[in-house]
Amino acid sequence: MFSDINKSIGLMVKTVEEACNLACDYCYYSRCGGLVKDLSTIDVDLVDVIIKKTISEGYNIINFVWQGGEPLLAGLDFFERVMASQKKYSKQGITFTNALQTNGTLITKRWAIFFKKYGVIVGVSLDGTEEINDKRRVDAAGRGSYNRVMKGINYLREEGVAFNVLTVVNQENVDRADDLMTFFEEQSFGFIQFLPCMDFSSHDASQPGVYEITPKQYGDFLCDLFDHWFNEGHPNTSIRFFENMLAFYLNRQPTVCIQLDKCPLNLLIEPNGDVYPCDFYIDEEYRMGNMLEDCFTDIIQHDHYKKFQQLKPALSDACQSCEYQGLCNGGCPRNRVLGSSKDKSQDYFCESYKQVYKYADQRMRVVAENIKIVWWKDYLARGNNLPNRNDQCICGSGKKYKKCCMDMVASETEKIGLK
Repeated sequence: MFSDINKSIGLMVKTVEEACNLACDYCYYSRCGGLVKDLSTIDVDLVDVIIKKTISEGYNIINFVWQGGEPLLAGLDFFERVMASQKKYSKQGITFTNALQTNGTLITKRWAIFFKKYGVIVGVSLDGTEEINDKRRVDAAGRGSYNRVMKGINYLREEGVAFNVLTVVNQENVDRADDLMTFFEEQSFGFIQFLPCMDFSSHDASQPGVYEITPKQYGDFLCDLFDHWFNEGHPNTSIRFFENMLAFYLNRQPTVCIQLDKCPLNLLIEPNGDVYPCDFYIDEEYRMGNMLEDCFTDIIQHDHYKKFQQLKPALSDACQSCEYQGLCNGGCPRNRVLGSSKDKSQDYFCESYKQVYKYADQRMRVVAENIKIVWWKDYLARGNNLPNRNDQCICGSGKKYKKCCMDMVASETEKIGLK
């Protein structure tokens, strides 16, 4: 049924639409204010239809991301049924991955056991210490979420669940990168994502973003963050922004969409089956069809999707001539400052990125070289021979060995035991 070539797709499911038990004032999606009245959960039968239609297009790796609102409001029984459906298709050679983004307040021991059993990667939203977090991440009654979140994280740890922390960078923490990293390191959080606070509605893509922090504030924040992450050339904490920046120095493809040269195929699906190209563009202007009503081919070939695909590559003249274009590729289209001139359509955080790219460049090269040394050591330990001078370097640069890693390997031979 399938070729030997893997074909993957990302499916972001708005599991319970906007329903959420928290009332974070900066949320770009949920408008319920932490009051869950009518819970609209996506039907498991619809999930089955989605899987069938995706498989019909030849996709054999399906990466689900379960979001909300708060996806845990759907209940454990819902997700058990979803996993049963996936298991049915796994027997046909389909590979599924599952990730889930939660505010963490509803995680129990049972949830943690479930996540571990099915290998679900969990993202937990936490903006820092109790003092910082509870200023913005509150419920409808204004009560902070910190203690409930940390209790949920402890359940994840007890069961050995893979999780990461997502922090929204806002006015409460943008000047406190040191405090954040000290706290995260004390908590042994190994995987962290930072998202700058943006005030816009994903339901109205024509609405310009209103940004709570300035480009200079965010740039300073990233530079302070980098000082912690660098760790004398041997980072021991994964910060998604820097891991993806590092990919450029290692001649690898970044994984975060902002730094790619085009938006990846990651469809967003609402509980009623409506399909959109991104969770920042849940707007009728970008609606691609409906999983219950339309065939998959028509959905991904919809004119609205073609229109969306044209957004990111439409770089301003300034972006096209920028020395850092290969690092950010114009950033996120949703963050681009609107204007009548093409030259004005640049990411609001453009100066932030240029600031940290310049600040981190030399030390990022050190980190990359340290990693390449490990690669070479492993390469030779497996019995491989060094390339000839004019052979292509194995590091992926596309350069000849003599123009790339040869001098580095030679200088490190005695130190690291290369022969």
